[in-house]
Amino acid sequence: MREFEELTYTLFADRPRGVLYHYTTLTGLLGIVNSRTLWASDIRYMNDSAELKHAGDLIRQEVQERITNGSHHPHLLGAFVDWVTHRITNGHLLFAASFRSHGNLLSQWRGYSSHGKGVSLGFSSDYILACAHRQEFQIGKCIYEPKKQIRLIGQVIDVIEHEVEGLLSGNEDRQQLTDIYMSVFERVEVDLLRIAAILKHPSFREEREWRVVSPVWTEKRPYALQFREANAMLVPYIEFDLVLNPESPILLDHLYLGPTSNINISMNSMRLFLGQNNIEPKLGIEYCQIPYRQR
Repeated sequence: MREFEELTYTLFADRPRGVLYHYTTLTGLLGIVNSRTLWASDIRYMNDSAELKHAGDLIRQEVQERITNGSHHPHLLGAFVDWVTHRITNGHLLFAASFRSHGNLLSQWRGYSSHGKGVSLGFSSDYILACAHRQEFQIGKCIYEPKKQIRLIGQVIDVIEHEVEGLLSGNEDRQQLTDIYMSVFERVEVDLLRIAAILKHPSFREEREWRVVSPVWTEKRPYALQFREANAMLVPYIEFDLVLNPESPILLDHLYLGPTSNINISMNSMRLFLGQNNIEPKLGIEYCQIPYRQR
């Protein structure tokens, strides 16, 4: 569907600059260095399973407003909301890994540094782009502005209405209408998922997040699906390779060590660990300078 594809292409056209940071725990750091990969989780399970729900809420709000204002397609819009609600839980899988433009945010340390166990790994944006391109991932800048999100969802629904109108003869019965609606919804699902992957609630705007987003998981593209434990459930994920050459170590530009009560020995052991794995951050290793608070 050309209009939808162009819309998605535009959203993923921005390119990050400078260093991109990935916050993780010390255990996460060990796994990243040893495997030379990041875990890209299904977007349904990111941020307490609220990611796709936010996009779904925006769609419901826009649909309700259109119906209230006398839309010519109330049955279509109602069917779209029902379909989105179902597919949020049961639809195609799409995986993403998160990076931030800022590597030393108090809100992120609070989320990752319990008992002084947080690190922020800084990668060249060009390096992440090259890794993403090699694996057919896209990279997109998260959208937080409510007006931009509402306008975008409006464009999405405009495309769906236009596509359905082009398929109608005016003589369809209810089942035929439903079949036409479903055919259009199925055609937009992949691009709708990509759009939803970069829509975030405005309360997270401080993060300035970028996401590397996988192609949609299908039977034709059977990733090596893996699972991890989190929030009382199993979270599906795939691995995002962090190397361009299978023989080379991870190319790290910078590292922040999160708040800890043992700054000197923690910094020393971090240097030893990275050195043993032939990782030399171009911009060095730095302590976050945020006072440690035991919880």
